Amino acid sequence: MKAARYHGRGDIRVEEMPDPHVGPGQVQVAVEWCGICGTDLHEYLDGPIFAPTPEAPHPLTGGAVPITLGHEFAGVVAEVGEGVTGLSEGDRVVVEPYDVCGSCVACRSGRYNVCRSLGFIGLDGDQGGFAERAVVDRRWVHPIGDLTTQQDALVEPLAVGYHATKLSGLEAGQTAVVFGAGPIGLVTAAALRAVGAGQVVVVEPADARKAKAPGAGADVVLDPTEEDVPERVRELTGGAGADVTFECAGLDPVLAQAVASTRPGGTCVNVSIWGHPATFDVNSLVLSEIRLIGSLAYAGRHPEVIDLVRDGVVDVDQFITGRIALDDIVDEGFRELIDHKETNVKILVHP
Repeated sequence: MKAARYHGRGDIRVEEMPDPHVGPGQVQVAVEWCGICGTDLHEYLDGPIFAPTPEAPHPLTGGAVPITLGHEFAGVVAEVGEGVTGLSEGDRVVVEPYDVCGSCVACRSGRYNVCRSLGFIGLDGDQGGFAERAVVDRRWVHPIGDLTTQQDALVEPLAVGYHATKLSGLEAGQTAVVFGAGPIGLVTAAALRAVGAGQVVVVEPADARKAKAPGAGADVVLDPTEEDVPERVRELTGGAGADVTFECAGLDPVLAQAVASTRPGGTCVNVSIWGHPATFDVNSLVLSEIRLIGSLAYAGRHPEVIDLVRDGVVDVDQFITGRIALDDIVDEGFRELIDHKETNVKILVHP
């Protein structure tokens, strides 16, 4: 089979790989669509970051560069292993792309997304969604019924935004501000609308991305290059500030603005993965008793998110800005997203 393999910074190659074989309790998925994630772009531009190296192979998979990329994927069940129940060949499914130990404190408490040995399928070994087939454990395979696999390739990034909204403690009718209208910022806005936020504000300087924010769920779009965002947020909230803010850019001044826009006693959620250590005035948290929390991926959210898409609560089709073949993944996928990031949200790859 063909697979897109990451060999290191700036080096992705479409290569021939042996077809993977199922073991007991495993499922082979024929991948139909897989989205290119910002994490994949970080690996391409600056990695290895999450990708394990020969000097430090992944503790669970033993994998090391070169690895097969792709973790936002959906497809059709091609084969089931011994002991697998609830799935049959031909079922359309989406994969929750985890490798976890199952025994650490985080796993035992149900927070397997912060497993001490955490790995992501598509970032830690030979299995990944930028391949014709992938084998994963049954627990990570979710049936999608009559939804299309293109739609369900968007379930994974939507689950990131949905998990962040749930972690924030946002109550129905409250005000939320999302900083950054890239792919994760947009799906976070969509998730906020889905869970009943009273007012959703999106902060973004790029014209093309600002234009996408209302469709994702924004009531108000603010340009930080044209106005004082914390002041405008207070104007929109009767002087209080936002109940919850979401940092989706991974930039020092954006984090500072997000905290400054949060009401006293409110919550700021960091959703982005940072490429550098943050420089931040912690007193801005202390003086207003603001909670700054981190949100990583998701845990147990896929069934709920699939229902949101199935019920039409969230329109994921709006986020798809390109569909390409696996052979074109570098030039029409990675380079397109890097060179024209303001006009793209999600490019799907069809292995």
